[in-house]
Amino acid sequence: MPPGNRPVGPTPLPTGNRQLRRVLWLLDVAAVMLAWTAVLVVPHVLDGVQSAEPVRIGLAVVLVIGASVLVIAGQGLYRARVCGIRSVEIARLGRASFFAAALGYFAGNRLGVPMSLGRALAAMGIMFVLLNVGRGIYGTWLRRARTVGRHCRPVLLVGTGDEARELYRLLANHPEVGLRVHGVVGNPEELRTWPEAPVWLGGVPDAPAVVERTGVTGVVVAVSDVGSVQLNDLTRRLHALGTHVHVSSGLRGVAQRRLRPLPLAHEPLFYVEPVLLSPWQQALKRVMDVTIAVLVLVVTAPFLAAAALAVKLQDGGPVLFRQRRVGRYGREFTLLKLRTMVPDAEERLVDLTFANQRTGPLFKLAQDPRRTRVGRWLERTSIDELPQLWNVLRGEMSLVGPRPALVHEAAQFDERLRDRFLVLPGITGLWQVEGRENPEFDVYRRLDLFYVENWSPGLDLAILAATVQAVLGRLLGPLLHHHSLASPPEVPPAQALPVPAEVEASA
Repeated sequence: MPPGNRPVGPTPLPTGNRQLRRVLWLLDVAAVMLAWTAVLVVPHVLDGVQSAEPVRIGLAVVLVIGASVLVIAGQGLYRARVCGIRSVEIARLGRASFFAAALGYFAGNRLGVPMSLGRALAAMGIMFVLLNVGRGIYGTWLRRARTVGRHCRPVLLVGTGDEARELYRLLANHPEVGLRVHGVVGNPEELRTWPEAPVWLGGVPDAPAVVERTGVTGVVVAVSDVGSVQLNDLTRRLHALGTHVHVSSGLRGVAQRRLRPLPLAHEPLFYVEPVLLSPWQQALKRVMDVTIAVLVLVVTAPFLAAAALAVKLQDGGPVLFRQRRVGRYGREFTLLKLRTMVPDAEERLVDLTFANQRTGPLFKLAQDPRRTRVGRWLERTSIDELPQLWNVLRGEMSLVGPRPALVHEAAQFDERLRDRFLVLPGITGLWQVEGRENPEFDVYRRLDLFYVENWSPGLDLAILAATVQAVLGRLLGPLLHHHSLASPPEVPPAQALPVPAEVEASA
């Protein structure tokens, strides 16, 4: 179709994406309904209502639910660029819950339905929790669907230099983000040095024509591979075709919260905030660790006792598993876990190294024959990790941080990766919630270093919330596995252009 006949503006949302948004909306509506029913309806039913009150209560419930959903939408919580950043999504869900509770408080009292401040706060808390649980389950399902190719956006990668290759590997290592590289445009001679061998679809100026020919709906541009004049022209031409354009910043390992828009003479530039952790932030992290660890130990004590009994009854072996790990500043400590494997598991490891499903120094087997029946259940629920709260109280670990490395793993880390020892290791962390199922060591390395360079109390809270979601996802995994709401978008197969003769001759 000629450019003049293509719609101007954003590409219409594909049917599958519209359906995904509808499912997320329904989950939010269900969470809001449960919250306000618990606060507005249940107390009045228990107290007994007069004949005229049900009408007012019903009207209040309908109005408050509608207003709450509008507040959630007003926070941009149905946009991928918002929901894709977990810390931002959690913050906006908290803000939406607060505004919705305030509206419910005033609307209920205005309609003659008594609403105390305590009930409004209860509605805010219930709504926030339910919204996060629903979205956590949805996110877990969507990530699993995307890892097998469903609900993904086909994109064209512009550039063939070092940065473009890093972007290609980033998207390949993180299929859960939902972007699939359909092909690459740029210098074919540079592309020949890539071991990944993606499909070459033409030069950079050919990008708009490639978009029209292949039907891809998005473009990712490596700015270091495109000149400034060419980048501006290319962006305008792609937008004229209704294409979504992602432009890299050239930065790696810098959290988006550290980037401050600071235009100079109306041109878009960013100011990069330095990482400065004040003493009060360090103290706050320790207070959070101790407080939450004590609360969780008190609440989960019955489950921990039952799990310990089950481990003991399984085979009569020790309840706790002790292992030397490397902590902050390279100091070794003894990590505690509930034993999930047979007593001689470490001695039998050498016989299983050939079946390792991870790259680099890490070891993992999805179906480890050393794991006991009770151990499989403990690992899925993460109850086996609870004894590490004692490591937290002793100051050897934090609730959130890089995974505590084994001694032989740490010996294989390069100088850059040893920066992870500048912070306390954590029971959970970015890699634990985002890369646990990913076999690539590059993902482990990138996420750990990202945390070290961008740590903040807000990031810790976001990771803790994501951990709860991840555990729920693992518990519901058998129900969610291999289910999809829509087929993957149909995109014509990439047709590689002929490689120029001079490049072919030099190969």
